[in-house]
Amino acid sequence: MNGLFTRNRLIGLALAALVAIIDQVVKWYVIGPLKLRQVLHIDLLPFFDLTYTENKGISLGMFQANDMETRWLLVLLTGVIALVVLVWMLRERKLGEILGLSLILGGALGNIRDRYELGYVIDYADFHIGTFRPFLIFNIADAAITIGVVIILARSLLVRDKDDTEIGEAPRGETQDA
Repeated sequence: MNGLFTRNRLIGLALAALVAIIDQVVKWYVIGPLKLRQVLHIDLLPFFDLTYTENKGISLGMFQANDMETRWLLVLLTGVIALVVLVWMLRERKLGEILGLSLILGGALGNIRDRYELGYVIDYADFHIGTFRPFLIFNIADAAITIGVVIILARSLLVRDKDDTEIGEAPRGETQDA
């Protein structure tokens, strides 16, 4: 299948949609049936709790959107970033890069929907070791974005592209001298 929608790209688009859907379903569950917005905190495991927060900023709480203009500016900015990631993903051919980019795209779409609908992103996942919290409170979209970035960085640093030809084979369109 030559063209824009190759098998790998379709897998990437499906993964991005799945991440965004799972993110939204889990957010619905924690604020709906679990009523986390009302109770604010649920102890689950010795190292993981649910803690309700409204993130009005972007990564690490930077650029807080405390007014309507800043809110819509963040929606626009994150939308442009998601569009850039989509275009990048549609230009890639290798499944490894496509999967990393699709995690970033799916996570971005989940958080963009929150910011568009609510004016903030719902965060709830609270990983900790005793009182030490190595991460801010996050959500599935944030985790997907982080994992996607790690995949892209790891592949760019560790994976070398192999030439189209195998050792001993002539490149396409050329003949080997005997």
